[in-house]
Amino acid sequence: MSFYDPLETRDPEEREADLMDKLARQVAHAKETTHYYFQALAGVNPFACASREALAALPLTRKRDLIELQKKHPPFGGLNALSRQQARRVFASPGPIYEMQGKDIDPWRMARVLYAAGFRHGDLIHNCFSYHFTPGAFIFEGGARKLGCSVFPGGTGQTEQQVQAIADLRPEGYVGTPSFLRIIIEKAEEMGADVSSLRKASVSGEALPGVTRDWLRERGITVRQCYATADIGAIAYETDAEVGLVVEEELLVEIVRPGTGDPVAPGEVGEVVVTTFNPDYPLIRFATGDLSAILPGRSPCGRSNIRLKGWLGRADQTTKVKGMFVHPEQVADIARRHPEIQRMRLVVDNPGGQDRMVLHCEIEAGNEAESEALAKGVLTSLREVSKLRGEVAFCAPGGLPNDGKVIEDSRVY
Repeated sequence: MSFYDPLETRDPEEREADLMDKLARQVAHAKETTHYYFQALAGVNPFACASREALAALPLTRKRDLIELQKKHPPFGGLNALSRQQARRVFASPGPIYEMQGKDIDPWRMARVLYAAGFRHGDLIHNCFSYHFTPGAFIFEGGARKLGCSVFPGGTGQTEQQVQAIADLRPEGYVGTPSFLRIIIEKAEEMGADVSSLRKASVSGEALPGVTRDWLRERGITVRQCYATADIGAIAYETDAEVGLVVEEELLVEIVRPGTGDPVAPGEVGEVVVTTFNPDYPLIRFATGDLSAILPGRSPCGRSNIRLKGWLGRADQTTKVKGMFVHPEQVADIARRHPEIQRMRLVVDNPGGQDRMVLHCEIEAGNEAESEALAKGVLTSLREVSKLRGEVAFCAPGGLPNDGKVIEDSRVY
């Protein structure tokens, strides 16, 4: 087996010790150099932040809050340690949310991802991520340049021209969305063009259905997935084992219960929270809004870092009931008021066309009087927190689905 560097096969305890040392120094750096963390981490002793428990006590910074933060403190919400004038590039993602590329050529750590997908020094990569406004294309190009690969900036659209360029230039691989790769190959077959030089692909931005993976494999193209965001870059990536996504070495990843900052048990679905060690744009406990879970055991590929199950949906399950917004944080507030409840799930439906809320709760079996008293207390909390009336239903521990949902909107219109 081939690895990008020795970090990938470290003893997990060695990796954890290294990450905790970096965490303390990054918290200190963020407090000293950014307006946002100077306030958000006021009172936090950086050098006491050297354990998972200490990390879990730090506040979350939610991706969904960046728009308002950036309006108050343009252009980056005060999260940047490097000034706009010193940035290598500045980007805009839908929202708009503005991101920056600092001094490093590959601050998104994509070289490791491309290596795991089979790319090597000297390869020509056909890059079909967008070069317009958003950082996607530059995220992959930065990794390619660090790895020593050449890049053709294909961008999006213009399928026939993409086919012609591949036929003429004979690139070894492709980066972009899997659906556009299939469109290109289908167009090449229609045109009778030879694009057989493409043997590998690193894809992101959307799900990779098994049928698409198999269709491309039949045409000689091995596809590997990457889970990345515009703010963070690579978070986890697929290897030749094709079992889960290995977490990138230079990140601290947690899975927390949606609406809270509380880490969940191993294997439980929750929100992906990431701490980076980028000195120019430090992000500490950055809540991505994505759901995933930690896979047990070590990857068969030989890499020793933890693995994510993959993208399992969105954590922000805010919904509107009878004209009022109900948030996952409100469900978490109710749970804190009733510690005897292990897990909660608020189900919203509309039998007879009328909105109804039922708060399903996992509890240990108890006597009828205790359950009745608890139900009354939970209903009172539900009304106080949400300003709406609802119902409560109890089930045994493990009775709720392990899918990360705190609010389930099952209304039918």
